[in-house]
Amino acid sequence: MNTEKIWSDFNSQLLGFIKSKVNNQSIAKDILQDVFVKIHLKSGALADNSKLQSWLYQITRNTIIDYYRKKKLPLIEELSIEIPEVIDNESMLEFCDCLIPFIDDLPEKYRDAILKTELGNLSQKDYARQLGISYSALKSRVQRGKVELKKSFISCCHLKLDSKGKIIQPEDNCSC
Repeated sequence: MNTEKIWSDFNSQLLGFIKSKVNNQSIAKDILQDVFVKIHLKSGALADNSKLQSWLYQITRNTIIDYYRKKKLPLIEELSIEIPEVIDNESMLEFCDCLIPFIDDLPEKYRDAILKTELGNLSQKDYARQLGISYSALKSRVQRGKVELKKSFISCCHLKLDSKGKIIQPEDNCSC
């Protein structure tokens, strides 16, 4: 897929995602430009076009993280997936990098639901309308995706849970 087609298909989605993370229109547009420069430079690196959207969001998330690193600002990214509570920016950066392969491995309907609603800029109601399914069906997809994501993450990283199922301590030798 060429970068012009990617721009026309994804620029508004990615801009909305970036704005939700930086909360400044001007900065979001600058970051979006950086994202598309990276996409253009790395366009030959994507071997599987079925993973295009995940690849684009990975580049976008990493560019946002780079912005926060350069500015030495606290990272405000909050993932509403019940996975480890992150304490500092460095842990958040490592966690975000670690999460991408798990999201990519989800079944497509769960992966898309999480990327477009939880990590993207679409509401669950809007995305349900777009897919032509009920709002409750989409909510179920998101919830099931989160459960699968949590299971994968816990099994990989050998996380310890408290009596309520909250993650209390990751292993130091997490292989993800």
